[in-house]
Amino acid sequence: MSSDEDEMPLAMRGLNGDARGGESDDDVPLSQRTQSSNGIITPAPLRQVLDTKMDEDEDIPLSQTVKSTPRANGAVKRPASTTAATPVKKIKTEKGPTTPKVKKENGSSKANGPATKPAKAAKATTTKPAKANGSKTAIKENGAKKENGTKAKKADSKENGSKSESPKLEDEEEDDEEQKWWERMEEDDTEKWQTLEHSGVMFPPPYEPLPKDVKLLYDSKPVDLPAEAEEVAGFFGAMLNSTNHTENEVFQQNFFGDFKQVLKECGGATCNGEKISIRTFKKMDFTLIHQHYERQRELKKAIPAAEKKKIKAEKDALEEPYKFCIIDGRKEPVGNFRIEPPGLFRGRGKHPKTGKLKRRVKPEQVTINIGKGAKVPEPPKGRQWAKVQHDNTVTWLATWKENINGNHKYVLLSHSSSMKGKSDFKKFEKARELKKHIDFIRRDYRKELDDKVMEVRQRATAMYLIDVLALRAGGEKGEDEADTVGCCSLRYEHIQLRKPNIVIFDFLGKDSIRYYQEKAVDPKVFRNLKIFKKEPKKIGDDIFDRLDPPLLNKHLQNYMPGLTAKVFRTYNATFTMQNQVDQIPNKGTVHEKVVAFNAANREVAILCNHQRTVTKGHEASVEKIGEKIKELIWQRDRHKKMILILDPQELKRDKGYFAGVDELSKEDVERIHAALYEREKLRLQKKFMRENEKLKAEGQKERPESDLEEMLQGAEELKATLALELKTGKPEVKSSATVEKLRQQVTKYEERLQTTTLQLQDKNDNSTVALSTSKMNYIDPRITVMFSKKYDVPIEKLFTKTLREKFKWAIESADKDWRF
Repeated sequence: MSSDEDEMPLAMRGLNGDARGGESDDDVPLSQRTQSSNGIITPAPLRQVLDTKMDEDEDIPLSQTVKSTPRANGAVKRPASTTAATPVKKIKTEKGPTTPKVKKENGSSKANGPATKPAKAAKATTTKPAKANGSKTAIKENGAKKENGTKAKKADSKENGSKSESPKLEDEEEDDEEQKWWERMEEDDTEKWQTLEHSGVMFPPPYEPLPKDVKLLYDSKPVDLPAEAEEVAGFFGAMLNSTNHTENEVFQQNFFGDFKQVLKECGGATCNGEKISIRTFKKMDFTLIHQHYERQRELKKAIPAAEKKKIKAEKDALEEPYKFCIIDGRKEPVGNFRIEPPGLFRGRGKHPKTGKLKRRVKPEQVTINIGKGAKVPEPPKGRQWAKVQHDNTVTWLATWKENINGNHKYVLLSHSSSMKGKSDFKKFEKARELKKHIDFIRRDYRKELDDKVMEVRQRATAMYLIDVLALRAGGEKGEDEADTVGCCSLRYEHIQLRKPNIVIFDFLGKDSIRYYQEKAVDPKVFRNLKIFKKEPKKIGDDIFDRLDPPLLNKHLQNYMPGLTAKVFRTYNATFTMQNQVDQIPNKGTVHEKVVAFNAANREVAILCNHQRTVTKGHEASVEKIGEKIKELIWQRDRHKKMILILDPQELKRDKGYFAGVDELSKEDVERIHAALYEREKLRLQKKFMRENEKLKAEGQKERPESDLEEMLQGAEELKATLALELKTGKPEVKSSATVEKLRQQVTKYEERLQTTTLQLQDKNDNSTVALSTSKMNYIDPRITVMFSKKYDVPIEKLFTKTLREKFKWAIESADKDWRF
């Protein structure tokens, strides 16, 4: 087996990969592998083709290595004895469509090279290389032609005066074409728009002071606070139930520091008209404030449905102007148009700023971006915007800086907007283009693992970790930011080495999610990491002290325009998903296929380290599903008993069919009976309330409570029937029942039982893995659409409503034969 095959990432393997989502050493079947004492499976024999011996001139101490000099274009200057990085034109000899050199929407520079003219739609069958920026030719060659065989509209139909079979009004036709932008992507997207109109941002409502009898207690005495400070105290009091935050010392310290600062700014606190100094957090008692907000929550829950509907309608009416903007004459949905309300910052993991005050954003902090000549949104009365600008090279509508980390927040277009869709399309097409170059890139960085220049060797080792282990590139963090790292920012303490070639990674990744994995790596990578940790390196020192993400990304530009370390994650995630889906058998029920799809999705999530903590409600949810399974078993067996009551001879004809009846304990049956009784009572009560709400809304007299008592007699009758059934062991059989009908009911309960059992398995399997992150950001959505169409699984089972809107372009363009 070649060394190229040895180091394949999980993305290039089948189901033989490590069950934890790591990489097995090659594609040797499990039956042919040996397992070491540490539990890690390695192939037998172990990579005899790899030379673990290192030449004397390779083992260069860090203090004696020659530092290479980056060129102006980002390529690293190489010594004459080593292989130079291959220029782009060497790769371009490969056949197939190429990705155009475009400027990214995030502002990264556009690659050099002349812009090509867009291919005409009338020549969609041409054999010339298709553009990956969304031309119809590219869509067709990428398998995105519609399954029904209908042809895409001609881009020049208006010019030649051709008419469709069902003529439309001009504006309707333009709107329809705009909605299908993936069939007619623009060549140059440097300017994002020519005209832009919108209604600005929606500010949170002003603070409502607490009732006079609700006070903060300090040293057991009620304290009067200025409104600004009372609001901050309310933030803490309202979340006393979140003990993982409010009992966190860092959270408490940060909150208390900001609370005292607000008090200082607005004049301080008083008690019985005299000023007091609040100096000790532990003397503060938020009980009364907490109880007030709990009462508010309960009152909100108790609002009648009709009133809730009315409140929602009023809320929707207020938000309506902000939900859409007009770009170049077309209506586009806006994402989050609300200014984030003030509150306490929580952060993820052990964030050093958890508990700090997110201050209320003022209009004077907000910059509005709008088209020239368009009406500028009115700020709140008596206020003004920080700035109004007309920048058509960006797509955000408004921006401001939050006070916690000093980051800019933006009002952007919705995920379902055409601009967001184009950005996603280009991202995934970039990953597809990498597929053509990946083998060459891997051969190159594996050669550079032995390079005599330490900077080159560090870069090659980092590229291996980013490619094979799907690590993020990482970047510098400030002292007041969470200590999260990526590949380039790994420190001495983040990796441990265990012979022969096991690397133990333990660090906080993005969003403070812990990355802990034990990985078998290429012996050369193991050797290099050992060198990078040599003295005088110590705890706190960088492993890759001669490398950073910008330098790495500049080097990657030599292989492919627009290639960055992040593209590797998208590529490997999608490649993994394609391989996993290919191994799912196209048989079984829809739910079985969905579970299999989620299992494939889970492999990608594990590869990308998309973990999550088990939710608080997980155990209760699992218990609820378990009770549902028992109830289905009871219902199934109950109907089988009815069959025997109607025809006792059925037992002799099919003993296996009736085996296992009465497998539930008496205690289980009693719990099921009690649950059925309570459920029926609740159903009747809700029905009574709905009817009265309807009568009240129509101005009619409400039904008296005596009617409810009469209705509840139905529940009491059910309780008596179930009690008799428990005593006799014989269920009541309706006069209209037949053996055939009852068998049909048994079959339905069997199917529901199977589906619910799979649901329980799926819930347990995914309890610590976040599937949505990889599905939304890393897996090409066309794979999901392909699975839906090929396996006859409704897309609603795979994509939420939000994702269906976000990936409308994929749903309409991909067919059952599409491949990454």
